[in-house]
Amino acid sequence: MISLPAAAEPLRIIAFGDSLSAGFQLPADASFPAQLEARLKNDGYDARVVNASVSGDTTRGGLARVSYALRDGGDLMILELGANDMLLGFDPATTRGNLEKIIAAAEEKGLAVVLAGMLANANFGEEQKKAFDAIFPDLSARRGLPLYPFFLEGVVGEKGMTLVDGLHPSRAGVARIVAGVAPLVEKRLDSLRSTRQGAAQR
Repeated sequence: MISLPAAAEPLRIIAFGDSLSAGFQLPADASFPAQLEARLKNDGYDARVVNASVSGDTTRGGLARVSYALRDGGDLMILELGANDMLLGFDPATTRGNLEKIIAAAEEKGLAVVLAGMLANANFGEEQKKAFDAIFPDLSARRGLPLYPFFLEGVVGEKGMTLVDGLHPSRAGVARIVAGVAPLVEKRLDSLRSTRQGAAQR
């Protein structure tokens, strides 16, 4: 890929999620924000990825702290929350509502949003699984958000891609996630940078 000229200031990306993107039990340089930032820089993007993820967080917890996470502003939020809601059996309508409020808070601060989806297991029945799985595609379609359908695509059930718990991504698992997510993020950054450069030329 051709290296692109840097903007006056690095684009600021907020990785806003739970343990899956926080880097649970991994060295700092192996976390999703760190590996994504390295990938973006390697691809010629002047961007900083802030780790605003908290292990164990639910959408309710995310909503409670989103204002603090956005206190310094930013350009793009990668919203990766919902897995713990699913594991705790939260009503999918509650999860959906919380995610919608987080998205609204980010957009109100001028951030674009990329949505990282999650899929439910069947522990709470097929009806709840169906309702949960519909949250992310529906939000993406209704609010016009880029969607990475399943954050753990190519990770869960794959040898070497998770920690011993079989759920949290290993360093290699995070690299697999970054490989999937980065093109979507880069496409959004291209759009943001074009808008920024156009405004600067006016």
